[in-house]
Amino acid sequence: MGEKNKLIIPALVIGLCLLFSAIIIAITWKSNSSANQTITVTGSAKQDITSDLAILKGTITAQTVSAEAAYKEVVKAKPVILAYLKSKGFSEDKIDLSAITNNPVYEMSPAGYQTGKILGYVYNQKVEIQSTDVNKIKEISIDISSLVEKGINFKVDMPEYYYTKLAELKVQVQAEAAKDAMIRAEKIAESTGRKLGAVKDARMGVLQITPRFSNQISDYGINDVSSIDKEITAVVSASFKIE
Repeated sequence: MGEKNKLIIPALVIGLCLLFSAIIIAITWKSNSSANQTITVTGSAKQDITSDLAILKGTITAQTVSAEAAYKEVVKAKPVILAYLKSKGFSEDKIDLSAITNNPVYEMSPAGYQTGKILGYVYNQKVEIQSTDVNKIKEISIDISSLVEKGINFKVDMPEYYYTKLAELKVQVQAEAAKDAMIRAEKIAESTGRKLGAVKDARMGVLQITPRFSNQISDYGINDVSSIDKEITAVVSASFKIE
């Protein structure tokens, strides 16, 4: 009986040690498990912008069988274009004219290859204006083609509309997207009875600058220059620790 009692005490001590070890391991595992748990969310922010700079480009074009005649047509059209733009409020120093360029037009064979025979010449001169009055540029882009009635062959490009304060706006809208991500994460954590911890990781997505009310999106980002009224969208993916 004495020998039996002697064995009970060590066994009890060993049992208690194993129990405490299990409790410590469980607490440590739970703590580590909680520390490693994160919430990953995506936040977004959108803001309307109105272009404050517009650029209009066009090309005076002449094509005839004679290089000299084509050149003279371009030279003749130049003062007509300048007079038109001056009537719209653009002084000559605000009108950018490129050098006159030319290209021969070659005869094409029945097989679709160029032959050495020159059929004529094409002469071009590019014209560019820009203004902070974006609506004036829009009006000119529509009206300037009427110069064809004066015998002017002027090909006008689509106007380009820009927002010049984009750099500072990017920072603002990205910050709003990050805030939206945090709010979303807080709501998810609260719904599970947890608290939101520190940010573990955050990644900014590419900016999408699109026409207003557009649903366009691109993995490489969009920078629309076709519309006066636009919207800029920022997306942020963030991971937060939960406690």
